[in-house]
Amino acid sequence: MSGFLTYCLQRFTPVLLLLAGVNAVNGQSQRLVHVPAGDYALGRKGYINNPLRTVHTNGFDIAATELTNAEFEKFVQATGYVTDAERNKNALVFSPGLREFRWLEDSTASWRYPNGITRGGIENKMDHPVTTISYRDAIAYCDWAGVRLPTLDEWEIASRAGAATTYFWGDDMMPLSTYANVWHGRDHLQADSTDGYMYTAPVGSFKPNAWGLYDMYGNVFEYCEGRLPTDKPDSRSVHARGGSWWCSKNSCAFFNSVDIGRVKRGASFSNLGFRVVKK
Repeated sequence: MSGFLTYCLQRFTPVLLLLAGVNAVNGQSQRLVHVPAGDYALGRKGYINNPLRTVHTNGFDIAATELTNAEFEKFVQATGYVTDAERNKNALVFSPGLREFRWLEDSTASWRYPNGITRGGIENKMDHPVTTISYRDAIAYCDWAGVRLPTLDEWEIASRAGAATTYFWGDDMMPLSTYANVWHGRDHLQADSTDGYMYTAPVGSFKPNAWGLYDMYGNVFEYCEGRLPTDKPDSRSVHARGGSWWCSKNSCAFFNSVDIGRVKRGASFSNLGFRVVKK
């Protein structure tokens, strides 16, 4: 019985602890989910970068959604911060018609114009996740806001919501469309808005996991802190998890709780953002 109670506490307690957390530094109101202390099974057998193991956490509070354009704009307005993409004019964006894993470098792209000026801005997308920002930009926001990025393990604990399967609902990918904004087309040569969105969707548009966390899969990749066993000692790469609106079952199917992506810390993609953890 004690094992069953432990399972129930790990799986359902965070739902009861959903709260409105107020940032002590800049007064930003963000919905947080408390993940209780405990031991959690992570990884998968045979995965070099994410082997099957049990990890312990002392508990943490993680944002229920990805950080939005509206929240990032508060930071920019308060500090005058200029992102890497705005300075370097080297953001990588997407437009239907590209072959798999091909992106366009667009000097006009930034968090205000995630896929370049010709593809529109964020005026009517303030509730969408902020994108086209680098790891350095994400850290700058966190330093200002008094929060931090989740570790690779924390992100996985939160995404699994007590489950030990590939997805937080099980091992069958079929229910994905109800939980995640992803690419449903066979390839990227033709536009795909099967689920109502070709690019990002407003945060919380799809069903949450059992702990009340939205968009853990799909919408945008999320920066995390941590290193992998295959990272070289002098590696400047960082990592992101969860997949994005660009990911499909045929290309980069990272919309799960196992896979871990790698990106250069100065890179800015229109399918990459973050959620925060309270310090």
